[in-house]
Parts: sequence; C-alpha cells; structure tokens
Amino acid sequence: MTDAKYFTTTKKGEIFELKSELNSDKKEKKREAVKKVIASMTVGKDVSALFPDVVNCMQTDNLELKKLVYLYLMNYAKSQPDMAIMAVNTFVKDCEDANPLIRALAVRTMGCIRVDKITEYLCEPLRKCLKDEDPYVRKTAAVSVAKLHDINAQLVEDQGFLDQLRDLLSDSNPMVVANAVAALSEINEASTSGQPLIDMNAQTINKLLTALNECTEWGQVFILDSLANCLPKDEREAQSIAERVTPRLAHANAAVVLSAVKVLMKLMEMMSPDSEFVATLTKKLAPPLVTLLSSEPEVQYVALRNINLIVQKRPDILKHEMKVFFVKYNDPIYVKLEKLDIMIRLASQANIAQVLAELKEYATEVDVDFVRKAVRAIGRCAIKVEPSAERCVSTLLDLIQTKVNYVVQEAIVVIK
Repeated sequence: MTDAKYFTTTKKGEIFELKSELNSDKKEKKREAVKKVIASMTVGKDVSALFPDVVNCMQTDNLELKKLVYLYLMNYAKSQPDMAIMAVNTFVKDCEDANPLIRALAVRTMGCIRVDKITEYLCEPLRKCLKDEDPYVRKTAAVSVAKLHDINAQLVEDQGFLDQLRDLLSDSNPMVVANAVAALSEINEASTSGQPLIDMNAQTINKLLTALNECTEWGQVFILDSLANCLPKDEREAQSIAERVTPRLAHANAAVVLSAVKVLMKLMEMMSPDSEFVATLTKKLAPPLVTLLSSEPEVQYVALRNINLIVQKRPDILKHEMKVFFVKYNDPIYVKLEKLDIMIRLASQANIAQVLAELKEYATEVDVDFVRKAVRAIGRCAIKVEPSAERCVSTLLDLIQTKVNYVVQEAIVVIK
C-alpha cells in the first residue's frame, strides 16, 4: 500500500481531528496520525500547532513512529524553541536505549535541532554516544559534533569534544574513523585559528590508510582529502603513502579518483622528479583521468577542470592523450570550452598538425561563441608552439577565405 493517501486530505477541521488522533490510546491510530502530520508538513501546511501532541508520541518503542516524530521536531524546533525543551528528556532517555538504532537516531536528531536553548542539555548524551560500544552510534555522534560546532563553536571546544574526535581516529571501525576525519575537517574549515586539528604524524597517517581500504566511498573521499595535507618526513615515506593510495585510482566513484589524484600530485612534489617511481606514477595517472571523460557531462566538466590544473603542473601526464580532448558534436558548450583550453595547453610540435586540423573543423560549427574561441585558440597555439606560427597563420588565412563574417572578423583580430 502506498502513502499517497496521506497527501490528499484538504478538509476543514483537519488540525482538530489530527490532535485527537495523536492523543489516541491505539498505537496504529497514533502512527497514522503522525504520518498525516508529516505529509501536511511536506506539502507546506503549517502544523506547528500540533507540536506538544506530536512530542507526546516520542515515548514509543516503535522505530518508524520515532523517526517520523524526530523528522517533525527537526522541522519545527527552530520556530518553537520553548516547546522543543519538552523533548530534551526523551532525547536523553533515547541516548541510553538498548537499541543502537534508537541511540543513533536520537544523537543525529539532536545535532539537527538548531536551538541554542537546548544545546547545553545535549552535551552529556553526546559525550556518552562518542564512547558507545556500537560503532554505528559512534560514527553518528562524530558527525553530530560537527553540527554542534556550527551552532556553538565555543561549547564544543570547552566540552572537550575535539579531543574525543581525535581519539576516534584510532577507532577499530573504519567508518567511525572516516566520520571523525570528516567532522574534524569540517570544523577545521570553519575555524578561524588556522591551526590544523588533525596532527598528521606517521601513526595517524597509517591509521587513515588502514581505514581507507574498508570504509565507504564518501568516507574514502574525506580520508584522502585529509591525506592531501600530510607532509611526509622523507621521500621514502612519500612513496610508501603513494603506493597505498594508488589502488583508489581504479575506483568507480569519480570523487574518490580525483581525491586520490590530488594526494598523488602533492606527494610527487616531495619526490625526486627524475626518479623511476615518479615516471611510473605519471603513467598510472593518465588512464583513470581519461576514463572520467566517458562519464556524464557534469562529471566530465569537474574532471576537465581538475585536468586543466594537472596539465598546468605536469603536462607530461597526458601528453599522449590529446585525442580524448577533441570536442564531440553533442558535448555541452561548457565541456567544449574546457576541452579547447586543455588542447591548447597540451599542444606541442609533435601534435600541432592534429590540433590545427581539429580547430579548423571547429570553425565551421554553428555555435558562434564556440567558433570565435576556436579561431582565437589557433592564435594561442602560434604563440605557444613558435615553430608552427607560419602554419597557424596559413590556417587562419584559409578561414578568411570562408567569407563567414564572424570567422573573418576573429581571424583578422588574431592575425593582428
């Protein structure tokens, strides 16, 4: 049975009817009433008048009903801060429930209720949940610390939550480690002190690399992003970290691949540029970057923006991959322009003939803006690859012969 029926009621006196149903002795009737309240809330109706009645439904063992009540609380606590205090006792009680799912649900909801009046009451339950025996509760509590920091940064520092988060970096569960890293990274970004919260020593790096193999893809992104800030003490340590990060290049998630590339690019700066290890790493970086260009346009664009920066730093990584940056007729304009820029950056004496033939082809396209940029790109190639300047001018003169006014205008400007 679908829940569509909950969204169809528009009768008068509905609030009064819901009020009596919420106070019913029958559990099933109560649950149906809460579902109706959530449905009304979802479509934008004001059901804040039912706040005390919904809060009374919190005292239940039914997980589905508890989730719905917590959803209502998250939405209306901000507009009813005095009423929200009524829920504090239940939160504290739920944080000590025998069911870890209820403990985690309570601590997650507490982090989402952005009411100053009740944050101080939440510190003790949160502290207990950070040391909970169940990893699911610990990983949820770690994220709640970051949310609490967003509401009251001073409170988090005074209550010693940052030290507890650092302790979680040594947790036996990889997901707890990943969430602790995510929370510390987020707090670090919001912090004005400028001091890094994660001490990237050899021991911490080793723990993060161990967790990297076992946590979810988004957990891996957080860990890789924090590893990008580490400073290995010597080249040997940099190589060791690189070896353990390299397998992430084969991951199916584009975010993991790009985060791994970022780490490896940073580590390569600490290695001798002529070493065999750097040469091997350079060869390994090209295929995953090329693979990203067969994704959907939005992912392609993000990959191309990253590739643009990589090519500026290390053009040798993709010097043999010019063809993948040739524009396809059905590429969106933002992808076309990014590819055009990378083509110019990769242009060399070895491939200039290929590049000019492509650019000449683009000058016959229908998109005027793209055509102008393609003609301009021929001029940029002439400056970048000086020995080919004559060939570039010859291509521009051919384009002037087309007598298409905007092509001719652009070509004349470029020749000047």
